[in-house]
Amino acid sequence: MNKMTGGATANVEVNLMQGWLKKWRKSPAFYPLLGFIVIFVAMALANENFLTTANLSNVARQVSINAIIAVGMTCAILTGGIDLSVGPVMALSGTITAGLILAGFPPEVAIMGGLLVGALFGAGNGAFVAYAKMPPIIVTLATMGIARGLALIYTGGYPISGLPDSFAVLGRGEVFGIQAPILVMAAVYLIAYVLLNHMPFGRYVYAIGGNEEAARLSGVRVRRYKLAVYTISGFTAALAGIVLTSRLMSGQPNAGIGFELDAIAAVVLGGAAIAGGRGAIMGTLIGAMMLGVLNNGLNLMGVSPYIQNIIKGGIILLAIFISRSRDR
Repeated sequence: MNKMTGGATANVEVNLMQGWLKKWRKSPAFYPLLGFIVIFVAMALANENFLTTANLSNVARQVSINAIIAVGMTCAILTGGIDLSVGPVMALSGTITAGLILAGFPPEVAIMGGLLVGALFGAGNGAFVAYAKMPPIIVTLATMGIARGLALIYTGGYPISGLPDSFAVLGRGEVFGIQAPILVMAAVYLIAYVLLNHMPFGRYVYAIGGNEEAARLSGVRVRRYKLAVYTISGFTAALAGIVLTSRLMSGQPNAGIGFELDAIAAVVLGGAAIAGGRGAIMGTLIGAMMLGVLNNGLNLMGVSPYIQNIIKGGIILLAIFISRSRDR
């Protein structure tokens, strides 16, 4: 009797495991996770210093900035859009935060000011895209130049330094041995996961990216959700800029150059369809980690930055090819 019960229990466990694996294989994050494991193992075998605690901690800290930006980029791409302004918005928000602190405002108030600037820039992008019906790539390309110009004008082209030590907590502090940027990243992804997977907001964002006209005819307020998506993108860019400013202890007007491309790469490597409608926020995190591990491993191996760009470009093309193949 016990043998029969034990056998039945084992069969149930096997069926549950098979069902879980089958469900996981359908997730957009499945192949990115496999790719991440392959790259991680390859880098660990290629360099003995890769698996040291100090190096892995450094990788996690570096990944956190791009990963935070990529959350907003994920939302934009899921609707079939894109946001090229995140790098300059990041720089503008960071410099304004630093400037407000030097002007005598408490760090908390200065941080709120920087976040507000990022959210307003994102809302401006969303208004042009949703209400003026302008192409997202054109709108954000224009605001990309505007935000960078404002950051340079605000600072005179020079970094803003001399920030108080209390501001360094956000970029250099630790809680129970975990670095603050990593905790900020984890909080952002937890909120994004709930929004996209357990709230009506997420269902509407996916619906807009899948078929905007069908979503509109179904009663979804498409323009309102597009506005919200780009506002979120500006907000997460500002948050990443403030964390970076805290880590560097200076507001850099030239910060964030090329970060928009890294964020897009993280989203694409995470399994999202560039045309919208398909993707997973955890896939984006995996994509950001994949880029971070790849950059770090190649640096440890002494690979030329020019060759690194070729390698990363090839991996991104491969990810897009796999994504399109799965769609077909």
